[in-house]
Amino acid sequence: MKIRKLCPGENPPWELLELADPSRMIVEGYVKSSGVYVGEISGEIRAVYVLKETEKVVVEIMNIAVDEVHQGKGLGKQLISHAINEASKRGYAQIEIGTGNSSIHQLKLYQQCGFRIVSVDFDYFTRSYDEPIYENGLLCRDMIRLCYTFES
Repeated sequence: MKIRKLCPGENPPWELLELADPSRMIVEGYVKSSGVYVGEISGEIRAVYVLKETEKVVVEIMNIAVDEVHQGKGLGKQLISHAINEASKRGYAQIEIGTGNSSIHQLKLYQQCGFRIVSVDFDYFTRSYDEPIYENGLLCRDMIRLCYTFES
């Protein structure tokens, strides 16, 4: 998979972004102030992640998604590795990521990539989204916050 940053004016892959976050309004809010990176296979966009500076030395992966046909093939791990390398090159001290309590596979992946759980924002998804979100047979209620810290 080839990963590249979208050029200004290039439309982000909304369908993929909405796989990870069902609220188009929320996604539009962070996409316009972030770097959007896409993963291409045979010239087709099959994966995406969004990297946003949240503090002078901290960036957050706001969204990460792989199209359903290509899930389970290591592409998510490639995206996270790319994000870690991008943040490192830019001199950030930490990368943060948040995911739902029901996102079992994502929680496993992020920890395998070196992220550690640092906090829980209880009822984040029930406060922030109009419709309930179910995943893996669970109601997505809480935001699990994870952090990757670069060694100095």
